[in-house]
Order: sequence, then C-alpha cells, then structure tokens
Amino acid sequence: MLHVTPPRVSTKVGKLSMALKAALPAFLLATALGSPALAQTKTIRAVMHSDLRVLDPGLTTAYITRDHGYMVYDTLLAMDEHFKIQPQMASYKVSDDKLTYTFTLRDGLKWHDGTPVTAEDCVASLKRWGKADGMGQKLMDFTASIEAPDAKTIVLKLKEPYGLVLESIGKPSSLVPFMMPKRLAETPAGKAIPEQIGSGPFKFVQGEFQPGVKAVYEKNKDYVPRSEAPSWTAGGKVVKVDRVEWITMPDAQTVVNAIQSGDIDFSETPSYDLLPILEADKDLVIHTLSPLGFQTLGRMNFLYPPFDNPKIRRAAFLAASQKPVLDALIGNPKYYKVCGAVFGCGTPLASDIGSETLTKGNGMEEAKKLLKESGYDGTPVVVMAPGDVGQLKAQPIVFAQFLRDAGFKVDLQATDWQTVVTRRASQKSPKEGGWNMFFTNWAGPDIMNPVANVSTNGKGKNGGWFGWPDDPTIEKMRDQFARSTSPEEQKKLAEEIQKRVYDEVIYIPLGQFEQPSVWRKSLKGVLDGPATPVFWNIEKTGD
Repeated sequence: MLHVTPPRVSTKVGKLSMALKAALPAFLLATALGSPALAQTKTIRAVMHSDLRVLDPGLTTAYITRDHGYMVYDTLLAMDEHFKIQPQMASYKVSDDKLTYTFTLRDGLKWHDGTPVTAEDCVASLKRWGKADGMGQKLMDFTASIEAPDAKTIVLKLKEPYGLVLESIGKPSSLVPFMMPKRLAETPAGKAIPEQIGSGPFKFVQGEFQPGVKAVYEKNKDYVPRSEAPSWTAGGKVVKVDRVEWITMPDAQTVVNAIQSGDIDFSETPSYDLLPILEADKDLVIHTLSPLGFQTLGRMNFLYPPFDNPKIRRAAFLAASQKPVLDALIGNPKYYKVCGAVFGCGTPLASDIGSETLTKGNGMEEAKKLLKESGYDGTPVVVMAPGDVGQLKAQPIVFAQFLRDAGFKVDLQATDWQTVVTRRASQKSPKEGGWNMFFTNWAGPDIMNPVANVSTNGKGKNGGWFGWPDDPTIEKMRDQFARSTSPEEQKKLAEEIQKRVYDEVIYIPLGQFEQPSVWRKSLKGVLDGPATPVFWNIEKTGD
C-alpha cells in the first residue's frame, strides 16, 4: 500500500505534464495528447480499464469493446435505471398472443457514412448478434422469423411465447445487440467487420487509432438524440464535447499523476491502493458508476486435459477460496463481498447452494484427496495472466497458488489482456498456443439470470462461450427457465442450475466487487449505469 502522496505537477493549457513524459516516449506524446490545432476543441481525455484492440463488438464480450460499441453504434431498445426496457432507435408493439413483436424505426437515423438506417440493416444486425450472444442464441431458439416488410418496420415472430424478447434486445451489456449497416452485419461469423460505421453519438476516427497509444472519437453532428432525459443506456444521448480520446496508460501511479495535473480528465479504474491519494484531492470526484458491481470468475477449458476430466475440475474448485482472491484484487473490504451466488448477491435469484468451500475456504484437503483419486498425470495447467489491467492481475496469480497447493503443476503465462481476449477464442490445444484457464469479470446485469449469464451456457463447441462445456442437462434447465413465467419456479430452476454449475464446475465465481472511477470536477454530467462509462451528457468546463 502506498501512503505517501506524490508531489503534484502543475501544467498550463497545451503543455505536457512530467507524468506523461515519464509514461510515454517523446515520439508518442504528440500522438497521444493531440496537436496544438486541437487546443480549442472540447476534448475529454480518459484512461479506460484496458487498451482497445478488438473493434468489432460482435466478436468479444470484453467490456472495452462494448464501451467502444456504445460510442459508435446504437441499439433498438435500451434499459433505464428502473430496469425497464425503453425505445431507443425504435418503438415497439406486442401482439395479444405474444407471438409477434413489431418495431418501428424513429425518424432521423443515419449511418456515419450518410446513408439512412433501414429495417433490413437492423434485421441483419439482430441475426448476427443472435449467433454470438447467449441471450441472443436463446431468443433465436424461440424465433420463427425476423423480417423487414418495409424500410422502417422490423417484425419478429416467435414459435411460442417467450418472456425475454425485449430484455434480450435491450440488454445493456455484452454482447450488446448494436445495429450496423447490412453490408457489415453480413460479415461471416468469426470474421471482424472491415470498418466502424454505426449510427451512434460518436464517430470513430480510424486515422488516429493507434493500439497501445490511443483511440479517438468525434461528435457525430448528424446524430438526433431522443427527447427523454438520459437514464442508464436509455434516453437522450446528447454529446456536449467535440472529441473523446482514450489514452493508454497502464502504470497506476502515472494515471494518478496525470489526473491530478489535469493531463487526463477521467480514469475508469484507478488502483485501490492509490484511492487515498485521490480522495485527498479537492479537484477530483470519486464515484462508483455501476451500482450492480462486478462478479470476478475463473473459467476452465473443457476441451483438453486436465480439465476435460470432471474430477480434476472439481479438485481445482475445492482448492479455491474467494477471500484471498478478493484481498489480493481489491484489498479494502469496503469494495468487495464474499459471495457464492452464481447470479449475484442481492438479486432475486441469489443462493448459496454449493458454494460453501468457495466462501469459507475449507476445501483444500478434500481437493488434494480428489486430485490423487482422479488419475491426474501432472499435465501442466496453462493459466493466462494479464499484467496490464488492474482488475485482472491478481486472480490468476492467487488461483495458480491454490492449484499448486492442491498438487497441480501450473504454467502461469504472463501476457496482456487483449492477448487473452484473442487467445481465449482459440480452440487449439495448450501445446499449440491454446490455454487451460483464464479469468475475467462480469458486470451485474450480465449474470442476473441463467439466460443472461453466458458463463452458464452448456452449448459446447458450437455456440458455447470460451471454455466450451458441453452440458445438455444445464441447457435443458436454461430452456425451462426461459419458458417460465412464475417467479417461484424461476427461483427453483436457478437454484438447480447453480448446483449444476458447481457440481460440474462450469465456472468458478470468485466474489463480487465495486470499482470506483475518478474524474476532474471540470466534468459535469457523468452518468451512472451498468455499462459505464458512457461519454454522452458530459460537459467539460474550462480546459
């Protein structure tokens, strides 16, 4: 823990701080912070939780790509702060028999290339999303057809009533059903779209994009926001600045220096260790934007040894304990919660079934015994360990030690998060550059029920999430949950699914945490929400 406040470095407009000089080579400084010609524009400079490399929001559940998506693209529907689905690009009507949903595009929608948004574009976008996303896949299982009878109308017809149609299309977090032109939405599955053309409030500046340095967005002057007040991802997306620049700055102390000096305006995930320094600065605001917090988790690869063996997966599960992970990741109990609920503590489906060893940390001896009985032959467990994202540094290191203590041989491979995002999609064996285990975080809305929580997906290699467990039993239970309209039955099914998750070790929840963000008081109107940060509604006073 750091307890010494570093000296503040004062700068004037247009000059560079010592903090950034220390952080970036000289030839990158001008690229990262812009030229004098941009000095008169209103620009928000933000350090996000990760570098941006994967631009296609349909290819990855990584939140940095989702955040990029909200800058460039828009959605048909959106969720407000009361968890209600609201019109965004389109209004909707539902037939009396609950089998036909009709969406009507609002006026004034244009793609960034100047062409009008059409219903055919949106049908293609929904179909692309429905192949990749867990909730989308489940919706498509119930869908008979999606068609565009005219340029402004989308008609979705169901095979049978399904209660999560609007919640699926209006879901706030990954994978978000962003709308894009038909020609992009028809890009073959698994292949990245060739350009970033949306209809959202910002335009991506491709010519200034440098992975590892910065990503730049400019106000979309043709965007027509809704008239309602903004609420989470719903309502009016009114852009009040000219540019937003995401600056890559992986060193936590450098971020502190830069935000205190005014060289950056916003930091999404400041280091917990350094929060006391920031809290003492009267020019800064510290606030948790996502009220539902995050679940951190570990995911195994079911395709290859040793975790293709359920006994070995179970041994690894029994060796795990949430509190050491959370202590290393967060440190301050003010910001974390030991929680064995697969669908999140504090939610209607919260349960502690099957989670005792995780929450009490009392399973190590049983883990050692089971590993010996399993026939484990010493196959190394390849654990990907990103070192450039504060929210993901600790988990692989702590879990690797759990595995070693239980008797596993561990190959802890240092990497960066964007490499993990790319590599975890590979189904190659660990010897061929694949993996055995990775760690990530889900925002609260992404885990709240068995359909939303993609980590409970048991579709295997064809439609499953990274790790690819093939479990028809859990898929049958998820289908039953999707059809259920009774809260009592849903609660019972969720408990059965949770038990199955833990018995088969579909994934390993490692606790919940909150992540405060920090920004300079010159920013006004920063919005809360489950998919934050968003950069509409923010005013910047001064420079």
